[in-house]
Amino acid sequence: MTDVRLGAVLVLLAGGVFFTFVSAVGVLRLPDVYTRAHTASQTDTLGAGLVVGAVVLAYGVETEVIKALLLLVFIFITNPTAAHAATRAAYEEGIEPWTEGDERR
Repeated sequence: MTDVRLGAVLVLLAGGVFFTFVSAVGVLRLPDVYTRAHTASQTDTLGAGLVVGAVVLAYGVETEVIKALLLLVFIFITNPTAAHAATRAAYEEGIEPWTEGDERR
């Protein structure tokens, strides 16, 4: 693997780890189900996308790359859909969004 390609793989991996870590911290720190679902769907999807992108770059043109790209498409479709389903279920159960005057739960 060339130095430039290895550098790109490392940058993508570092970005993926960073965004996945931000997602985990957001799920732990944010106050209600709506904001937690938001951070989990957006940053986790981005983190997974960057890691899968690093895998694609590392392997080059092989059959594993097609599988990784299909996995990436699957993640991009299912993560936001699952977050939407969770927040819709919370809304239908009558869970109120956290507002500035509320106590932290």
